[in-house]
Amino acid sequence: MNRYAGRRVLITGAGSGIGQATVHRILAEGGDVVGVDVNEAGLKATFDTAVGDGTAERLSTARLDISDEASVAAGVPAAVDTLGGLDVLVNAAGILRSEHTHKTTLDLFNKIIAVNLTGTFLMIREAIPALLEGNEPVVVNFSSTSASFAHPYMSAYAASKGGIQSMTHAIASEYSKQGLRAVSVAPGSIASDMTTGKGPGLPEDTDWSLFAKLVPAIGGGMAGPETVAGVVAMLGSEDGRFITGTEVRVDGGTHF
Repeated sequence: MNRYAGRRVLITGAGSGIGQATVHRILAEGGDVVGVDVNEAGLKATFDTAVGDGTAERLSTARLDISDEASVAAGVPAAVDTLGGLDVLVNAAGILRSEHTHKTTLDLFNKIIAVNLTGTFLMIREAIPALLEGNEPVVVNFSSTSASFAHPYMSAYAASKGGIQSMTHAIASEYSKQGLRAVSVAPGSIASDMTTGKGPGLPEDTDWSLFAKLVPAIGGGMAGPETVAGVVAMLGSEDGRFITGTEVRVDGGTHF
């Protein structure tokens, strides 16, 4: 499959998890990619894998903090310049933190919103001018099953992802006549550093019975990030040409 030959793609969160997997999937399909992240060690690992795959000549990486307006204002034009334009923006970067809602500090709440929601907005705002000049332009945002279903101890995270989902609908409508598509992916039960490492930080007194609805109905457990990367690749390609202003849930039937 060579759906991305000649397509220019900017991917955030490229240093780990789903963002990293999406970089490799789109490179494998012939795309030119700039991958950005705050995690420089992760970006190096992404690039090293591309070297091993023989796709590194179409990959550039750069440090970019999506929660910092100045970093985004400088980083997006630099990426567009490197690519010679922009056709697809994938906003995969995000953080997951957990706490009892009544113990969630304002600093923690604001941090989650700043990275997940504000960061996604900043990337879109800076990329839109280039996207509108691109070829069949697409914005792929990352919501979560937490935006629509109960994930305990994650009220701030759920709020950020619900905001992304709503914002995606608004952008899809606003720029539809200019040919820009916008769609959200809503992963759930996906194994990554965010969900299986230190990211969730669940409270010590977590009531695990509240997580009964987070067990996938198919597949025998959590899926890998490459599962979501394949859906992202479809949405940003010609195969997704009739999909906009909606979200695609990828959770193995966790939430029927």
